Amino acid sequence: MNFSHWINHFRNNQSHRTEPDWFAPVTVDKKLSPRRFAHLIRSLQQFQLGDGGGPAYLIAYDRSEVLEGQGNIKELVDLWFKEEEEHSRLLGWALRRFGAPEIKSHWSFSLFCGLRKWLGVQFELYALLLTEIVSHQYYRLLRRHCDDVAIRGMCDLINRDEAGHIAFHRARLASEGARHDRSYGRIWEVCFRLRGLAAGTVLWMNHRSALIGMGATDRAFYRGIWRGMDRFVKGVRADLAWEKTSYALPRKSDQRSTEKEVPREVPPDLEPGIDLLSAGMCKRG
Repeated sequence: MNFSHWINHFRNNQSHRTEPDWFAPVTVDKKLSPRRFAHLIRSLQQFQLGDGGGPAYLIAYDRSEVLEGQGNIKELVDLWFKEEEEHSRLLGWALRRFGAPEIKSHWSFSLFCGLRKWLGVQFELYALLLTEIVSHQYYRLLRRHCDDVAIRGMCDLINRDEAGHIAFHRARLASEGARHDRSYGRIWEVCFRLRGLAAGTVLWMNHRSALIGMGATDRAFYRGIWRGMDRFVKGVRADLAWEKTSYALPRKSDQRSTEKEVPREVPPDLEPGIDLLSAGMCKRG
């Protein structure tokens, strides 16, 4: 995995970010009924809590397995979660724009954190990856159906970041696959998609009313996350093929270097005074 590339990506992504116009006239509340507007507020509150209002970091009991791993992985994780905290900040501004408070807890978030903590860091990383994929579709639908200039600007920033997070996870899995000789075959794909659909369904249970109230559909949501998983599966396999090729090259080079350094066996019948060049010629003769 090219750690320098991803560190530069996250650092560069902190620049050239146009802040949404939080003080533009609010329009969405005029086009939604009070009930549907309340659904939107609750949805934004839950996302604000999940992105940074809680423990915005790896919390698995064995997280040191990753944080103390190869290269600058800890710096990458720090930068990744810094962007999640930025999403929480943006969502906080969205709530203030609508005159709504932030929340401190929610049953679904508490359950999610509990599973992340006790099922281990590998489960946690997959859970966070799948959350990125399904949340990406949530923000795409929110961007499409919410007629509010500030919310659309917020969605543009978050979707830009989420696309980078998903690509980062793809590179991470490809690197792990090359090191541990994984193939990410059909069984892995089926399990990945089932877990993704489960994650999507949990999200949809909590946020469906907000998006449906603005014009989104069940089909559009599930079709979006299915396509997102499809792109990820194809991408991680392509990245894995490249990683395995690049991972094998240094090993072959080391093997050739070792072969060159092994001294040739001197023929036992050589008499003193005969140089090795002559001996080699006699042997070939």
